[in-house]
Amino acid sequence: MALTDTTMVELRELGARYPQARSALLPMLHLIQSVEGNVTNEGIEVCAELLGISAAEVSGVATFYTMYKRRPMGEHHVGVCTNTLCAVMGGDLIFERLKGHLDVGNDETTEDGKVTLEHIECNAACDFAPVMMVNWEFFDNQTPESAIEVVDRLRAGESVQATRGATITSWRDAERVLAGFEDGLVDEGPTAAGASLVGLEIAAERGWSAPSIDEAKQASTGPDGVATTKEGAAEQADTSRAETETQIEKSPTGSAEEDTDD
Repeated sequence: MALTDTTMVELRELGARYPQARSALLPMLHLIQSVEGNVTNEGIEVCAELLGISAAEVSGVATFYTMYKRRPMGEHHVGVCTNTLCAVMGGDLIFERLKGHLDVGNDETTEDGKVTLEHIECNAACDFAPVMMVNWEFFDNQTPESAIEVVDRLRAGESVQATRGATITSWRDAERVLAGFEDGLVDEGPTAAGASLVGLEIAAERGWSAPSIDEAKQASTGPDGVATTKEGAAEQADTSRAETETQIEKSPTGSAEEDTDD
């Protein structure tokens, strides 16, 4: 299926967002997936042509990152975290139960084309383990029963709300958002809850706050400006290094000028 004129315009728009157009390759591949259902050979060739790079370079990126798919995806992508904590808390069992319930293996799609199931690595949500994601929206504190209920409702076409995030649309819609085109749902649903906010709540109760930049600098140096902490020493070292590099760049010979006594 040939890419439409609208998609070509949007691909060029993504390239124009960056000082160097090739920096747009990742969002461009997400846009290709939102239109074609996966990264197709045609999509690779088009991205290469628009960015002035080889198809091999584009293919290398598309096969390196697991979010890019070379096979057609289902309407919904269901990912079960099976990394250490989620696995211990029940992620492995959830994944096995879903495979049996959907009659698919890892990275396979149900016969009705509704769900592609995949075991995925850490989603940085360990305080809500075990975690499942649908089109990259969080479903926290899952059990085999709750996970099965979610996928059954998705296959039935029912409206499903993420635990922390927006109402579930489709994998292609989510890919378009990842490409950089908003869907208007960014503020729908909570983004943080539970254990993630405990530290903030304790700080608010006790009147704690982070020091300002000036206060932090004063705390890391003495009255004479000499570093008194490891952090202060590191900051002074970075400043000294930056000043030296600036001198080298300004030097006509390209190297730092040496001081000499007259």
